[in-house]
Amino acid sequence: MYFTDRGIEELTERRGEEEVTLSWLAERLREFVDLNPEFETPVDRLATWLARLDEDDEE
Repeated sequence: MYFTDRGIEELTERRGEEEVTLSWLAERLREFVDLNPEFETPVDRLATWLARLDEDDEE
């Protein structure tokens, strides 16, 4: 297990039953970057990866 998995595990345990929209998630990511600008690049990479996830299926 990676160290970062602890945060993912906590997210699953605390909020795993909730349903959210991608718009809601995008707003939370913006808020996070506003509060933690040093994470702008990794958050942008994550958002881009999520946005393009199904591109391989289209080819």
